Amino acid sequence: MAKKPSPTSNRKTDHIRINLTERVQSGLTSGLEAYHFPHQALPELDLEEIRLEFHLFDKIVAAPLFISSMTGGTREAGKINQVLAAAAQDAGIPMGVGSQRAALEDPVLAATFQVRKTAPDILLFANLGGVQLNYGMTPDDCQRAVDMIEADALILHLNPLQEAVMPDGNTRFSGLLAKIEAVCKTLPVPVIAKEVGWGISQKAARQLLSAGIAAIDVAGAGGTSWSEVEMHRAKSDQQRQVASSFLNWGIPTADSIQLVRQAAPELPLFASGGLHSGVEIAKAIALGATMGGMAGPFLKAAADSPEEVRQLIQRIKREIQISMFACGARDLEALRKIQLRKD
Repeated sequence: MAKKPSPTSNRKTDHIRINLTERVQSGLTSGLEAYHFPHQALPELDLEEIRLEFHLFDKIVAAPLFISSMTGGTREAGKINQVLAAAAQDAGIPMGVGSQRAALEDPVLAATFQVRKTAPDILLFANLGGVQLNYGMTPDDCQRAVDMIEADALILHLNPLQEAVMPDGNTRFSGLLAKIEAVCKTLPVPVIAKEVGWGISQKAARQLLSAGIAAIDVAGAGGTSWSEVEMHRAKSDQQRQVASSFLNWGIPTADSIQLVRQAAPELPLFASGGLHSGVEIAKAIALGATMGGMAGPFLKAAADSPEEVRQLIQRIKREIQISMFACGARDLEALRKIQLRKD
């Protein structure tokens, strides 16, 4: 008799289907559209001089773009992860996998997250829900997730709003900071804190910095809204109405970048949430980000073909490079010094 899929695995199947077939965009924008580069008609640079590479966690990254955490835990998700990992390896950019909770519950599912053979050289991020530390998950479990995929770092994602609108969501967030701190002190790899689409506030950034977090992914509002995703999963009209009420909730990505950078001036800062072009990633870096990440565009490309993913990466990198050229920034350090104009 075939083993019955776990509730967590079923949820992952729902998430892929809904993201590919339904409109789940936040009612807010990323805020990046309000910012503009000062155009330089005489940049005193050659386009081929522009350098996109930088160092992060003791590795060289070829461009300030990463494939944000998305999926795993199902057969379809495993195929998507392999496609994404192959493209990340070719491009020399980082990648995060989706929440590995399903694989901790059922080790058979570990293979759907294991992409290291496909991508031996990239920065690879393991991923677990931070709130699970209040539901029995331990630092040892976090280490298991890292070991499972031979990851370079662990993402702990924070999603209180999603859990609150989800039937039977895990909503006990009190006392969580101390447990995150224990993970940071225990694990030998960097621990990254990440929202899932509603942004990180200045207060939260300070709390996470005090706990020993090594980097923050703001994952601001403006892209996929997981309350909208959960609305499509809802089993009753009341659940749907509650979830749909939060369409316009969150801190736009552009605002969250600046709030976190003020709270943690030296911390690696990842920008994600509603980014769709290299121009937007370049803006995010000028506002204080270390690199920019995308999830939805990569999921849709991977569902189409491996070549679509590669072409998407090439396009994004070229747009970052041209943005830097046209504003006179030779490298990422220079890009961070560019003053954007705001409408």
